[in-house]
Amino acid sequence: MKIPYFLGAVLLLVSCNSEQKKKDNDTASHEVKTYSITQFYGNSRINGGAFSGDESKLLVSGDESGIFNLYEITISDGTSKQVTHSDKESFYAIDYVPGTGEMLYSADKGGNEISHIYLLDNEGKSTDLTPGAQAKSSFVGWSTDKKSMYFLSNKRDPRYFDVYKMDMAGRKQNMLYENKEGYSFSGMSDDEHILALTKSVTTSENRLFLYNRNTGKTEEVSDPDKPGSYSGSGFSKDGKYFFYSTDADAEFAYLVKYELTTGKKHILYKTDWDVMYSYTSENGKYRVIAINEDGKNSLVILDDATGEKVDFPEIPDGDIIAVSISESEEKMRLTVGTSKAPNNIYVYDFKSGELKKLTETLNPEIDGNDLVSAEVVRFKSFDGLEIPAIYYKPLSATASHKVPALVWVHGGPGGQSRTGYSSLIQYLVNSGYAILAVNNRGSSGYGKTFYKMDDKNHGDKDLKDCIWGKKWLEKQPYIDADKIGIIGGSYGGYMTMAAMTFEPDAFKVGVNIFGVTNWLRTLRSIPPYWESFRTALYEELGDPNTADSVRLKAISPLFHAEQIKNPVMVLQGSNDPRVLQVESDEIVEAMKQNGVPVVYVVFPDEGHGFVKKENEIKGYGKIREFLDKYLKGENTGT
Repeated sequence: MKIPYFLGAVLLLVSCNSEQKKKDNDTASHEVKTYSITQFYGNSRINGGAFSGDESKLLVSGDESGIFNLYEITISDGTSKQVTHSDKESFYAIDYVPGTGEMLYSADKGGNEISHIYLLDNEGKSTDLTPGAQAKSSFVGWSTDKKSMYFLSNKRDPRYFDVYKMDMAGRKQNMLYENKEGYSFSGMSDDEHILALTKSVTTSENRLFLYNRNTGKTEEVSDPDKPGSYSGSGFSKDGKYFFYSTDADAEFAYLVKYELTTGKKHILYKTDWDVMYSYTSENGKYRVIAINEDGKNSLVILDDATGEKVDFPEIPDGDIIAVSISESEEKMRLTVGTSKAPNNIYVYDFKSGELKKLTETLNPEIDGNDLVSAEVVRFKSFDGLEIPAIYYKPLSATASHKVPALVWVHGGPGGQSRTGYSSLIQYLVNSGYAILAVNNRGSSGYGKTFYKMDDKNHGDKDLKDCIWGKKWLEKQPYIDADKIGIIGGSYGGYMTMAAMTFEPDAFKVGVNIFGVTNWLRTLRSIPPYWESFRTALYEELGDPNTADSVRLKAISPLFHAEQIKNPVMVLQGSNDPRVLQVESDEIVEAMKQNGVPVVYVVFPDEGHGFVKKENEIKGYGKIREFLDKYLKGENTGT
């Protein structure tokens, strides 16, 4: 698995004539209502879901207030209580502090990604446990006795993350591992003796090591003769085994059991898709395995003693985003999304077999029947390569009512468009735009060969995949072939600008959401805490300090902006540490000087991705206004 780093009102007449339906697909089953951007962002988003000590509640993050805050959900009846009331920064739930009822959460400043860990006590007082203006920290677990937490921090050296242990009673901390060589933490044994560490080679290859804190010795688990991606998946409770996933000697990642004393390896689980992650429950009764299966997650639960699958109810169209098993191993929390509804929280009772849905995140003003289910499609690109994509066809689209369309490009490089819910996509589709989310070559989830196909070839063959996606759209009888645009965020924003620059006749409009336009500057200004990944990043994209700079300049839209001729919209967060605002400022100014119609929206309180509802409503609402004017409305006057 490669590592993604940069970096969702028409009346339809009902006919009973089946022959007419077959003739031109000009009928539909009901009148489709259109909804405003405010209604679509009246949905709720929910993250996390940690069980309380007595397993009666779940601690989650939700944005009902317009920004993410902490909430508690009572499992018995699904009632929710808001715990924090931030109106400036988003708070993301981590966990309850064992035995206390206190809570941990994470927050940064305005989207700058310098996250700290905070403690919320029972009186409502919040304390920053990991202070430091440039110190980025992340929680990685609890000690076996539940009295201490483990966390990563780059406070010693901005480039690298050390491993710390903090006693929660006295809040004293000590360093367990000083990271001087740029390793990435990938797990630790319960007795704290052995750490799993990875070292990046390329974005699709790394090496996996086990470091013994007692002896100071480091042992390589990965096989240098079988390069690939390696990722730790935990240690057994008895300390005899280490688990990891790898795609060595295979296209897709599989799960391996490694015997610590002998070094023997045994394939524990393998299928024709990537194992996304795997871990065991608190006492080792169950093993959770998540599979990235053609754009959505499927879940396998094994009885760890017998290896047999544990049956549990399926959720139609469900993409299982995350799962957590309670300490008693009697309950399982599932975070599940569908293409027609935001993520919801479910709790499964292993004993009774009951699956209970605790949340309803879709705005009750929206009828789910008016939304569109995502469809997985495939098309042939310029060289015959099959390209997977996620497709959304408006319910209003028919051969006699043709609609405009957008090619959607995900972030990365190395990301993946999936079948889960996107308010932006559903809003645009509900507004009459077909969307083809192209998983161009270089996307994750389709094997490591496919993943590597864009290495040092960005803005070329992967861009051609997007153009051939446009050609696929043109062939659909209900698409207006003269009204097709391109949209994307982060690396997808770069692809948008590359299309508008290097293939200026391909798309009528482009929507660039914080996209790279100057690769030389972006690659030279990556955050310091990406240092351990810098070499791998340069190996894929190119080193801006070498002869690679010639190619990087050649593929950077900023240096060729005079070629852009069709309207472009740009959205940017001022606090973005990955794609600096100057990237967008300069490309917008260049287009204006060339007389190209440009709409530019900047949010001073956002980073690499917009999380505040008021900003999403404003920015994404303007996307539709832009499209209505320059794409859909070119010949209609709307």
